[in-house]
Amino acid sequence: MLKRVITGVVAILILLPVLIFSDTVLFPIAISLVSLVSLYELFQCTQMKKCVAVILPLYIFALVAPFLMRYLADGESFALIAFISAAVYVIYLFALVVWSHGKLPFSDAAAVFAMSLYVIAAMSAITYIRDFPFGGEYIYLLIFLGAWVTDTFAYFTGFLFGKHKLIPDVSPKKTVEGSIGGIVFCSLSFVAFGLIVDHFFGQDANLGFLLVSGVIISLISQIGDLIMSVIKRHYGIKDFGKLFPGHGGMLDRFDSILAVSLGLCAICMFATLSGISLI
Repeated sequence: MLKRVITGVVAILILLPVLIFSDTVLFPIAISLVSLVSLYELFQCTQMKKCVAVILPLYIFALVAPFLMRYLADGESFALIAFISAAVYVIYLFALVVWSHGKLPFSDAAAVFAMSLYVIAAMSAITYIRDFPFGGEYIYLLIFLGAWVTDTFAYFTGFLFGKHKLIPDVSPKKTVEGSIGGIVFCSLSFVAFGLIVDHFFGQDANLGFLLVSGVIISLISQIGDLIMSVIKRHYGIKDFGKLFPGHGGMLDRFDSILAVSLGLCAICMFATLSGISLI
């Protein structure tokens, strides 16, 4: 436990400058590095880790995607480039499978593409939310708040009150009580965040929408955690890496954040289309 706490404190100290200077080039650089390390950990689980022809294009797009998201003139341009790139890569991947004469399993190639797309899209979504024109400089912090509050309070609530297993075949230690605790405290933390932003930064937070968003984000956070648990069970590993002593690899720390960033991105888009503001 002490090792986990020390590692967590060090990780927060490293993260703080990135958050403080999130309006500078440091932010997409950090997002790119996290994306690259996450992909590396994913590839180490599969037979694709030595197949340069498959993984190199994915590394390149993971590297440039956060910069394209921030510095292109508009989101539509990024979406178009992302769509075309994904389509071209799928054709390229199919060609590699055909030309390999069975040496490159289609199932592994498809799994690598799907998992990589998930990571790259989620990390790019963090940049999108940070640059969201309606309070993005505050809203993106909800990604980390939602994921970590849910994880922390689901653990402690489950430890203290957990009696009913949630999905034992996927994650034996998770309980229904822990899941509910994570949802409750996440939604409350979103409201508390809104009150802080209101009081100290002169914003006009929509507390009701934040409360509902907290419930949704907590559910998504837990699903993101379970997704990575399924992947680890499939490949027979305990952790994706050893980058963070006591915590595992990058993906072990960002498993929920990946899902939350996509979920919060969808909420931001919905809010914009509906004329509702988060902050």
